[in-house]
Amino acid sequence: MPMNLASLFFRGGRISFAACAFVLAISIAHAGDPDALLKIMHDQCVPDEEAHHNPAPCVRVDLNGGMDRGYVILKDRVGVAQFLLIATRRISGIESPDLLAPDMPNYWADAWQNRTFVSAAVQRNLPADEIGMAINSALARSQNQFHIHIDCLRPDVRALLAVHRDEIGLNWVELPFDLPGGHYFARRLDNLSADPFRLLAQGVAGAAQHMREETLVVAGLVFAPGHDGFVLLSSHADPAKGERAHGEDLLDHSCALAK
Repeated sequence: MPMNLASLFFRGGRISFAACAFVLAISIAHAGDPDALLKIMHDQCVPDEEAHHNPAPCVRVDLNGGMDRGYVILKDRVGVAQFLLIATRRISGIESPDLLAPDMPNYWADAWQNRTFVSAAVQRNLPADEIGMAINSALARSQNQFHIHIDCLRPDVRALLAVHRDEIGLNWVELPFDLPGGHYFARRLDNLSADPFRLLAQGVAGAAQHMREETLVVAGLVFAPGHDGFVLLSSHADPAKGERAHGEDLLDHSCALAK
């Protein structure tokens, strides 16, 4: 069961010492260890949930589909409201062919369901178009276990997407402007019933053959009053231009929109 994040971090208007200890432990484990997330998930969160029904230091452990289909939600050490969905299955990252298999879980849909932790962290119910999710390319990540970043969108990214929303349809198009960190392709998605990884591999030329060099971002977007949806954003790494395909750049770890 998910923990109440507000009570975890803020008790009686004071920061919980237990929460601080969790964050400190995560920070120490993260430093210089590409398997830190794997170890936290495998050695701490999952055993604690199974033995004590307590997902700490994660805030949620979901094993309803078993270890091959489960995930955990962990508060990242960076940012005021950044959370990570970490697969419990051993998967390296966006380049894994497993992610394109027809029987794989839709981790993006799972991540979106857990966006409530972001709202709880900032103590404000954030609308869908203020939240984004991202997976970095293999060239721009520090961890070797599959994870999706869930956080607030950058205000400038949100504004640009809103201005150009009518130009984003159901087919991938090259955006006529750059976003932070590089050049992006975009397409509209009305819901997350279709897996964004497959849509990227099938819809962007060359992506399927070079997935390790791709980044993928899923951002909430209001296309018309009462019609919320998503925009998928993909970028390909171009080291010669200093573009590492780091989709996390489109997220705001300070969550300025909540202020």
